[in-house]
Amino acid sequence: MTVDFTRTGLPVVGILEDIASAFKSAPSAILQAAPGAGKTTLVPLYLLQMGLIGDQKIIMLEPRRLAARAAARRMADLLGEDVGQTVGYRVRLDSQVSRQTRIEVVTEGILTRRLQADPELSGVGLIIFDEFHERSLQTDLGLVLVRQVQEILRDDLKLLLMSATIEGVRLSNALGGAPIIKSDGRQFPVETRFLPRPSPKRIEHTAAAVVEQAVQEETGDILVFLPGAGEITRTEKLLMGSENLPDTMILPLYGNLPARDQDRAILPDPDGKRKIVLSTDIAETSLTIEGVRIVIDAGLARNPVFDPNSGMTALSTRRVSRASADQRRGRAGRQGPGICYRLWTAAEDRGLVEFASPEIMNADLSSLVLELVNWGVQDVNELAWMDAPPPGPYAQGRDMLVALGALDDAGKITGLGREIVKFPLHPRLAGMLLRAREIGAESIAADIAALLSERDILRRDREFPNSDIRARLDILHAARKHKGKSGGFGSVQQILRVRNDLARRLSVKEGVQDNSFIGQLLAFAYPDRIGELREGSELQYRLSGGRGARLAENDRLQGEPYLVIAELDGKGREARIDLAAPISIADIEANFVDQIVSTRRVYWDEKKARVVAVTERKLGALVLASRRIKDPAPEEIETALLNALRGKELKELPWNSDSLSLIERVNFAKYNDPDGGWPDLSLSELEKTLENWLLPYLAGLGSLADLQRLNLLDVLKNLMSWEQQTRLDTFAPATITVPSGSHIRLDYSNPEMPVLAVRLQEIFGLDNVPKVADGRVAVSVHLLSPARRPVQITQDLASFWRNTYTDVKKDLKGRYPKHYWPDDPMQAEATRRVKPRKG
Repeated sequence: MTVDFTRTGLPVVGILEDIASAFKSAPSAILQAAPGAGKTTLVPLYLLQMGLIGDQKIIMLEPRRLAARAAARRMADLLGEDVGQTVGYRVRLDSQVSRQTRIEVVTEGILTRRLQADPELSGVGLIIFDEFHERSLQTDLGLVLVRQVQEILRDDLKLLLMSATIEGVRLSNALGGAPIIKSDGRQFPVETRFLPRPSPKRIEHTAAAVVEQAVQEETGDILVFLPGAGEITRTEKLLMGSENLPDTMILPLYGNLPARDQDRAILPDPDGKRKIVLSTDIAETSLTIEGVRIVIDAGLARNPVFDPNSGMTALSTRRVSRASADQRRGRAGRQGPGICYRLWTAAEDRGLVEFASPEIMNADLSSLVLELVNWGVQDVNELAWMDAPPPGPYAQGRDMLVALGALDDAGKITGLGREIVKFPLHPRLAGMLLRAREIGAESIAADIAALLSERDILRRDREFPNSDIRARLDILHAARKHKGKSGGFGSVQQILRVRNDLARRLSVKEGVQDNSFIGQLLAFAYPDRIGELREGSELQYRLSGGRGARLAENDRLQGEPYLVIAELDGKGREARIDLAAPISIADIEANFVDQIVSTRRVYWDEKKARVVAVTERKLGALVLASRRIKDPAPEEIETALLNALRGKELKELPWNSDSLSLIERVNFAKYNDPDGGWPDLSLSELEKTLENWLLPYLAGLGSLADLQRLNLLDVLKNLMSWEQQTRLDTFAPATITVPSGSHIRLDYSNPEMPVLAVRLQEIFGLDNVPKVADGRVAVSVHLLSPARRPVQITQDLASFWRNTYTDVKKDLKGRYPKHYWPDDPMQAEATRRVKPRKG
C-alpha cells in the first residue's frame, strides 16, 4: 500500500522532496523539523516509497523503547498494516519484525550490536537517527561507527539525522558539509505560566497542587513532567488522595513500565475520562499523547553522572536546558492552543542553559571503550566525534575493563571481552554473568544482573531499611515462585522479563536457588568495591579501589568484616552504601588469586610514630594479611623516614629557635648579597632536596624519638662552607649586644628589614640604630614595655628620645612604677633589672 502524504496535512510534507534531493549529492543530510511536523512518521515512509534505497532496509533509531514502539505503530497504521509487516521494531526484550519488514525502528544499543556483528550493515540502505539532540552515549557511538562504515566499507550507505532542537551548522560541519533541510512544525500557541516565587515544598507537593489548580481552571488532559519514578509514585499517591479530581485517570509513564501500561498513558481513555499523565522525560520528544493541552513541568531531569574523582556513577537531579523545557512546553500545543505551567519563576527561567551537555561528557565510558576496542579502534581520536570522549574518564574505563578481565594489560580485547560485548548490559554485569559459570551460579547471577540493570524498581515498590541486596532478591525469588502474578510484587515483572532473557542467553538450568554465591558474584562485577571494615568501626569500610564507604546507622549489614558494594551514592570521601552483600575472606582469596599480590612495605606509621616494615598480601588497596619484618635494610628505613617528612613542611624535625634563626639569616644574606653563593634554605627547597642534605644523618634512626636527637643546627650549617659560616656571623649576626649588656636575637623573617625587639630600659643611651649587611641595612627597633609589649617602632632612636620618649614615659610610668624612668634617657644607665644598681 502507498501513502498519500498530502492528505496527512503534516508540515513536513512540504520538504519531503528536498530530503530525497539532498541524497543525490551527499551521503548524509540533516533535518531540522519543529515538534509536530511529522518527521518521525512520514520521512521514513516517503524515502522508502520513493525508492531511495532500492530493495534495502531503513533502520531508524529512537532513544527510547516507548517511542520506538509508538513510531512503528503510527507508520503501520498509515499503511493499513499490522506492526511487523512493512514496518517493525526491535527493542530490548521485544521485537515485531518479519521477512517483509523494510523499516525497522530500533533503540540505539541494538544498532551498535548489529554493527559489531555485521560491520557492512548488509541489506541496509539508510540509517536515520531520530531526536538526535538527546545525544546519548549510544547515539554518539553509533554515529561515529556508521560514519566510518560510510567512509571505508559502504559509500552507498545513507545517513539522516533528525531533531527539532539541534546545533545544525556544527553538526553539518562534523558530517563534512551535510545539507540542512528545515521544516516548520504544526504548533499551536502555548501560554506559559510561572510560579510567582520559588516553592519551599518538595517537588511532588508543588506538582500535585498545580495539577489540582489546572483541573479547576482549564479543560483537557494534563501531562506532568517529573524527574523520576520516585517522584511520580509520590505525586500519584497525593493525587489519588485528593477529592478535587473527579472522573480523572491518573496514569504513570516511565521506561520500565510494562508496554500495556505505557499504552494506557499514551492513548485516549476508552471511557472518555480526563487523563493526568505523570511522566519522566520519556514523553519529551517523539511521542504524541492524545488529548493533552496542559503541560506541568517540574523543570528537572535525573541522569547518571560519572565522577572521575571517585570512579563512581551516581544519579544526579538537575535543572533542564532551555531546549528541553521548550520541547516539553511544545507538548501542550500539538493538537490545539495549550497552557504550560512551569514550576519555577520567570527569573529562574532566564538562567537556563541553552543545551544540555551530551552524555559522553558525563558518563562512565567503560562500555564505550569496550565497543571501540572490539571494533578495532587503536586511537579514539581517529574517529569523527561530535564531542570526543574526555581522556580521564576514558582511561578510567579502560582500567576498569582490565580489572574485569575484558581487556589485557596492553589494552587488547580478551576472549571474555568479546563475550561481554554480546550482552545488552554494562560490562560489569555481563562479566559477572559469564564468570558465574566458574562457580556454577548462573541462575542467581541472572537474578542479580536483572535487578541491578533495572534501576531501583523494587525500591519504588517497598521501603528498604537496609542495604542488603538479599532482601531485594528474596522479593524477586518470591515473584518467580508465583510467576510474577501477585499484585504485591508491583514492577518486579519487568525485572523478571530481563532475568529470563539473560537466563536464556546463558542457557541456565533452573534449580534450587543458592544465595551463598551472592557476595562472590558481586565481587566479579565490582572488584574495586570489595570493602574491609575499618578497625574500631561497625559502619566504615575501606574499598579495594582506594575509596571509603559507610553504612547507614542500624543497617542490617553493620559489622560485617567484608562487603561487596553494588551501589554507592558516589559523593564525598566516604560514599553511602546503598546496596551490598557480605563476602568471606576465603571467597576473596579463592576468586581473586591472580589479582592478590604480595608486597614488601617499609613505611612511617603515624600512630606509632616510627618506621614499620611488613610483608603484605593485598587486593588493590585492601590488606588481606600482614607480617612484621624484623630487620629491614637501612636504606629502606631511611627512605621511609624521608617520605614521612615530605608534604608536612618538615614539621617532624626537631626545630628550635637557633635552627629556625639560621634559615632566616641565610635567606636574608641570599636576598641582600645575591652574588655570595649562599644556599637556598627555604623550607620548600629543603623539602625538595631532603636526599641531598638530610639522608647522611638518618643512619640508625627509625622513630620520632630518634629524629628528635638530631642536631639540626649543625646539619644546616654543614650546607655552607666554613668561609660562609664565618661571613654569616658578621653579615647577618644572630644577636646584637645592646647597652644593657644583653645579647638580643635579631628577627630576619623579613629579608628587607630585620627586627630588634628590645625592652626600652635596655637601650638607654643608644642613639644610633644598629645596622647589618656590612652596614647597608638598618634594623627596625621595636621598643617594648616592661611586659614586653610593643610601644614604639622606629629606625631613628635619636628622634625618639628627643620627641616621643616623654609621652611614652608618662603613659608607662603609672603602669610600671617600680621600673626605671629617667628624665634624660641619653644620659641614663641602661639596665636589665627593674632599676640600675646604685653605686
